[in-house]
Amino acid sequence: MAPEAATAQDADDTDVIVVGAGPTGLTLAGELRLGGARVTVVERLAAPTGQSRGLGFTARAMEAFDQRGLLPRFGQGDTLDISPVGHFGGVRFDYTVLPGAHFGARGIPQSLTESVLETWAAGLGAEIHRGWEFTQLHEGAGPDDTAVDITVRTPEGPRRLRAGYLVGADGGHSPVRTAAGIAFPGTPASRVMYLADVVGRSLRPRPLGERLEHGMVMAAPLGDGVDRIIVCPDGAPPREDAAPVTFAEVAAAWLRLTGEDIADAATQWVSSFTDATRQAAAYRRGRVLLAGDAAHVHLPAGGQGMSTGILDAGNLGWKLAAVSRGTAPEALLDTYHDERHPVGARLLVNTRAQGTVFLGGRESDPLRALFAELIAYDTVKRHLAGVVSGLDIRYDLGADHPLAGRRVAHRVLVGPGGETSTTQLLRPARGVLLDLADDAAVRAAAAPWADRVTVTTAAPKPLDDQDDELRGLSALLIRPDGHAGWVSTAPGGAGLTAALHHWFGPPAPAVPKTKDV
Repeated sequence: MAPEAATAQDADDTDVIVVGAGPTGLTLAGELRLGGARVTVVERLAAPTGQSRGLGFTARAMEAFDQRGLLPRFGQGDTLDISPVGHFGGVRFDYTVLPGAHFGARGIPQSLTESVLETWAAGLGAEIHRGWEFTQLHEGAGPDDTAVDITVRTPEGPRRLRAGYLVGADGGHSPVRTAAGIAFPGTPASRVMYLADVVGRSLRPRPLGERLEHGMVMAAPLGDGVDRIIVCPDGAPPREDAAPVTFAEVAAAWLRLTGEDIADAATQWVSSFTDATRQAAAYRRGRVLLAGDAAHVHLPAGGQGMSTGILDAGNLGWKLAAVSRGTAPEALLDTYHDERHPVGARLLVNTRAQGTVFLGGRESDPLRALFAELIAYDTVKRHLAGVVSGLDIRYDLGADHPLAGRRVAHRVLVGPGGETSTTQLLRPARGVLLDLADDAAVRAAAAPWADRVTVTTAAPKPLDDQDDELRGLSALLIRPDGHAGWVSTAPGGAGLTAALHHWFGPPAPAVPKTKDV
C-alpha cells in the first residue's frame, strides 16, 4: 500500500489493535478487555449497515455467549428460538440426537448480534472508532519486534497507531492479511447465489431449503412482513463484473426455479455470494493475527461462518490478553493457530461437502440418495450434529482423557456455598479449577495462580442420563474459553502445576511478609 502522510508523533499506544467491527472483531474486543488488555477497534464503515447475512448462531456460539452472560441481551425473553431440526447438505434430521446439540438459535439478525457485542465491548472499555480505515502496515511486525505500527485513514486525515499486536478481523478480502503477506490458498468461486429480503409477499416458508429441478431455494419469514430468500440456480457462473447485484436478477432466478413472479416486490436489501473456499496459511505471523472471515471463507452452509469467527475470538482473546499483560509467554499465541486452524480446515471440508450434495445438479442425485440413507443411522446423525453445532470440537492437547481439549458443557455444581455452575464461573473470563474431590493438594498447587484462576470445591449435580462427562473426575481445569485444559481422575493433582504454567504463565511472585514492629 502507498505510504501516507502520518508521522510517528501521531502514534497512539495500546495493547491490541483490532481491524474490523463485525461479530468477530467485537467479540475479540470484549474478550481482550475482560482479560485486562487495552484494545482499539478500527472500522472503515462510519455506521453499521443494518444488513444481516447471518440470522442466528450455532449451539457452541450460544454457549460462549452464555458464558459471558450475554444471552439475555438478545431481547427474546427467557429463551431463544432454538431449532432442534436442521440439515446437512439439505437432508433434514433432529440434532438433539446428540446431547446438548441443536441446529442453533434462529431468528436473530446479525445486526442485533453486532449491536449487542458492540455495547458489551464498549461498556468494558474498548475504544471503537468507526470511519477509520486501515491503509498500511509499517515495517517492523516480525517475531523479534516489540510493537506493530499501522496507518489508518480517518475523517480528520491519516493517523498512525501503535500496539503490541494487530488482529485482522476485516473480512474475506482482509487488507490486514494482504499487508502481512499471509497466503490465502483454496478454490475460487464456481457459482453465484443470490439473497434478498422481500417485503409484503408472504412467501411459502422453505426455512431449510428446498431442492427443485434447476436449483435450490430457501425462504424464511423474518417478521413484520419480511421474507428472506436465497436462490441457488444450477450452473450459474460467478459474476464477471463488480457491479452490485440487482433485485431484477434475483427475481428472474426465483421465477425460473419456482414459477413464482416476485419482480414487483419491494426489498430491504439484495446481495450475492459464492462458493469460494479459502483458508489463511497461518493465523499468526509475528505480531499480526487473523480471525473470522479474514482467516477462512466458505459456502454459508448451515449458518456456521459467523459462529466460527466468534469462537476464533473466544480462543484468541484470553491468550492475547495474558501475553499483552505479561503474565503468559508469547509462545501461548502459537496455540491459537494450532487449535483453530484445524477447526477452520474442517469447516471448509463440511461446507464443501454440503455444497456438493445440496447444490449439485442432477449428477448429485445418487449422492443425495446415499446421504438420505446414511442419516437414518443415529451414529451418523450424532456425528454430523456435532460437526455443525460445534459441540464436538476437541483441541489436541496430547492427553488421553476424552474430555481434555473439549468444551465443558453447562453443569450445576453444589458446594459449601450453595449452587453455582460451570457457566456462571466462566463469566469473568478467568481460568476455573474445579476441585471435585475436596483435595487440599489440588487447592495448594493452584494457590500461586489465584490472580488468574478461580478454585471452586464442589460436586456436579447428578445427571439423569449416562452422558456424564464429569463422572469419575477428581479435578478439572477449565480455560477461560470453556475448554478443558487439564483433567485428573486421581487425587493429588499430578500434572496440574505444569498445566497452569502452560495456560497461565508463571505464578505471581510471592509477596514478602513484613515483620511486626
